[in-house]
Amino acid sequence: MTSRSSRTTLTVNGRERTLTVDNRRVLLDLLREDLDLTGAKKGCDHGQCGACTVLVDGRRMNSCLLLAVALEGSEVTTVEGLAGPDGEPHPLQRAFLERDAFQCGYCTPGQLCSAVGVLAEAAAGHPSAVTGPEAEAGEPTPLGAAEIRERMSGNLCRCGAYPRIVEAVEDVVP
Repeated sequence: MTSRSSRTTLTVNGRERTLTVDNRRVLLDLLREDLDLTGAKKGCDHGQCGACTVLVDGRRMNSCLLLAVALEGSEVTTVEGLAGPDGEPHPLQRAFLERDAFQCGYCTPGQLCSAVGVLAEAAAGHPSAVTGPEAEAGEPTPLGAAEIRERMSGNLCRCGAYPRIVEAVEDVVP
């Protein structure tokens, strides 16, 4: 059996990268092993824990499930790319620090990327399973604690820092 590779161009944290990638390689391994971006973690390797969450074209995704070659032309943002161009931490990164929204920190990069995605989804009016019927399609969804917990439910924290994570996200809600 022969392995096949493809040239793939991705924009990762604002920088265009062209790599020759084995067609079976997932984005998580490419980020960690080829680009030395180790923020996204390999937790379950089955898309169930969220430790590998990154943003692809602004949407949160489990990088352990994404074939890198399928993302040709996509823009990928990892936790390393959340800070502003001046190096100033993203407001969510500051809120996580201020609220002590982590313990061991293993899930934190995925939690942060997911929270950025949650804010964008709510601002765009995408409902969740707990969004009230009064919400109108396409209108920003108010983010209370229940809404945040539901939207962040794909990211697990073995340490149980959930209350602080929810508080940190609430602190950043516009």
